[in-house]
Parts: sequence; structure tokens; C-alpha cells
Amino acid sequence: MADITRRTMLGTLALASGINLAMPGSAPARGLSPAERCQLSDKLVAYFAETGPTLFRQPGGFLKHPTLSPTQPGRTYSAELWDWDTYWTARGLFRLAKLTANAKLHRQTVEHAQGSLLSFFDAQSADGRIPIMISVDNGDFFGSTKPGRPRSTNQAKPVLAQLALLAANEADEAEWFRTSFDKLLRFYDSWIVDNLSKVGLYVWGNDVAVGDDNDPTVFGRPDFSSANLLLNTLFYQDLCAASELARRLHREDDALRLAKQAEALGASVQQHCWDIRDSFYYTVDVQCRDRRSELLPGLPQGMAMSWQCLPLKVQSFTGFLPMWCGLATPRQAEAVVRTNYLADDRFRAVAGVRSLSSLEVMYSLEAMSGNPSNWLGPVWIIVNYFVWQALSRYGYKEAAAELANKTIHLLANDLVATGTLNEYYHPDTGAALSHKGFMDWNLLVLEMIGSQR
Repeated sequence: MADITRRTMLGTLALASGINLAMPGSAPARGLSPAERCQLSDKLVAYFAETGPTLFRQPGGFLKHPTLSPTQPGRTYSAELWDWDTYWTARGLFRLAKLTANAKLHRQTVEHAQGSLLSFFDAQSADGRIPIMISVDNGDFFGSTKPGRPRSTNQAKPVLAQLALLAANEADEAEWFRTSFDKLLRFYDSWIVDNLSKVGLYVWGNDVAVGDDNDPTVFGRPDFSSANLLLNTLFYQDLCAASELARRLHREDDALRLAKQAEALGASVQQHCWDIRDSFYYTVDVQCRDRRSELLPGLPQGMAMSWQCLPLKVQSFTGFLPMWCGLATPRQAEAVVRTNYLADDRFRAVAGVRSLSSLEVMYSLEAMSGNPSNWLGPVWIIVNYFVWQALSRYGYKEAAAELANKTIHLLANDLVATGTLNEYYHPDTGAALSHKGFMDWNLLVLEMIGSQR
């Protein structure tokens, strides 16, 4: 029997009998009391204060600079430098340094965030491409920088300017990034040449290492077909960050050009990804092409094809991302939240936000032992974080506070149950499903703690 069928059946039985299906000790519907929240928050801060400094890596092998690791030493990924993981880890460590007033931790995070960026740019190819992951023993694990164009192999996600701006803000100066800025522009140019579609949205080359690995709108689909919302909202944010960096480096022409690119990309997301009927944002398929003149030469063609892409109507957490990055209008945000978040439990769960709507046929909570990781319903802290930021940004304070409490409760319970944190969780029980010792974006719970501490 499929997971969704089991979940629906159990939910019905629970309503009928009054059984509580939440994880043991889970927060009641009213949320955590201030005292409970403080106690659980203190537990998490103490854990991160002990383990956070273990994420600093010294130079070695292909990593010539100090870098940040997403996991504790000896755990999966511990000797690797990953693209977007580095950004989230840095954000979390900076928040930890503030919450604990740890000046040394702050200085170390600045040094290792800057070193991580330098390591990525050191590995850049002649045509501007940057690896997704660099390990001590392998300078380009996924082959992102091998020659050939266009390459369906993916490259690093567009988060490097966001990481650079974060480090610049924390270091209180951007001059250290001046020598890398042109490399950042070459990185963008490589995306434009290989991955910018005719509708103004960026597409993944293939379905390998796309972040939300088995997202059904990308996984198993044809190369260069998926204008994925995660990719395009990350890119929008990165262009905005790059424009601000250019302004601080007194490169005014670049600042203006990058801002215009961000504006154009945001307009494309609004034009092609917003679905007024469903009040939701969707990834789109850009394969639409009128081939009548090619396949039926000489015959009257009738009406012209007036669309260049089609929405892939799979409801994933990515539908909330235009709110996360501020592209949604207030009216659109209200429609998304009312219709697709507050209305039912398609996304809302005991442990936070399901990565995929429970009404999708692909919904599955099966624990997976390796990659691709499971984004077909389990709760990931990065998903909770995206939605929490989206709700907070548009003024849904009560819903945001509830989600923050769920996240704090989930991770604090995991510490009690397993003695560590994990990569993703069962949405209805909070059980850990993968990779003990995982830190990375789990650190972002500290921003939720810091917002109400």
C-alpha cells in the first residue's frame, strides 16, 4: 500500500478515535510554551556550540584554502566542499557566533567562507564553469568542468555571490572579493551560454546533483528541459547579491547590468511559473517547439503556437520559493499561503513542511541509503527554512512561529533520540531517515531561534 494511502487511513482513524499520531513528546497544536521553547533552544545552541567548530577544514589535497564541511569529521561528506551546502553552513555558523558571542568562531567562519569561495574559483574552467563538489582527493567529482559545449553535466548552483556577500557583510568589507569578481561574471556567462532557455528561465543540464535530487520535475526528464524553480530563484537571489557586491566594489556598470538581469529573470518566473488557477508556482518544461513545417512541409499550418513552455503541475516545496526570494506579490503570497499551506496538511506536517505534497502520486517516505536523497515528502530543515522565511517575509507571523517551533522541537528530539542530527526526517513521526552527523542547513534553525530569543 502506498505511503499516501497509509497516511490518509491512519489520519482518518486518529480523528475517529482521538489517537495522537505525532512523534512521542511532540508539541501540541498550540505550540511550545515560552519556557519549553527556551529549554529546547538552549539544548540546540549548546550542541551546535560544541560541534560547529568541527566543520572547519584546513587546506589539503585539491582544497588549497581553509573550507567549510557540511558534516562532522568521519561522517558522510566530511572531506568534501559542496556548492549550496557551504552557503547554508556559513549562514548557520555566523548565527551561532552571534548567539554565543563567540568572536573566535566568527573570525574562523569568515576565513573559511572566504577560503571556500577561493577554492571554487581555483577550480574554475577556461569557459567559466565551476564544480559542484570538490573533495580532498578529487578536484571535480561530477566532471562539471570537462571541455565541451553545451554540456548536459551540471555545474555549481548559483549561490556564490550570496556566499560572497554574506562573508563581505560579516567581514565588514568587500575588497577581498575584488580579484574574484570577474571570475563570478564568467561563471554567470557560462550559465547563459549553456543553460538559458528561450523563455528567459535557466534549465538544468541533466538531473544529477540538482540540490533537491529526485524532484519529479527534474529527475528522469530529458536534458535541458526543466526550468526548475529552485534553480531560478537561487539565480535571482544570486544576481541581486552580485549587483550589490559590484556596487560596493565601485563597478557601477556591472551593478546596473546585474540588477537588470535579476529583474528580467524575476519577470520570467512571474510570467511562466505562476498558476492563477492553483494559486501556486510551478517548474516549467521548455521543450515546446512547433515542428509542423519540418514534419508536414507544404501543408497549411493554421494557428501559430502561442506558448513556449508548459507548467509541470507537481506540487513541490519549490512552489513557495518565489515568496522566499520576494518575487511574489502580496496578493499572490496570500493566495499561496491560504490555498496551499493553511488549508490542509498537503505540506504542513508534525515535523514541518513536506518536501512534496502528500497528494502527489510520487509521494514516498521510503528511507534511502544513498543518493539521490529522498525529496518526495520527507522533511528537510532547508525546506522548513525556506518556507519559514517566506512566511516571515510576507507577514504571516503566527504560521512562521508555528513552523519555527516545529523545527526546534524536531531537532531537539533528534538529539535525545540519536545523540546527533540527521539529514532528513519523517514528516509525521519526526524519525530520522538519513545520514547521522549531518550539520549543514540544520544550523539554520539558529536563525529561527534568534528571531524570537
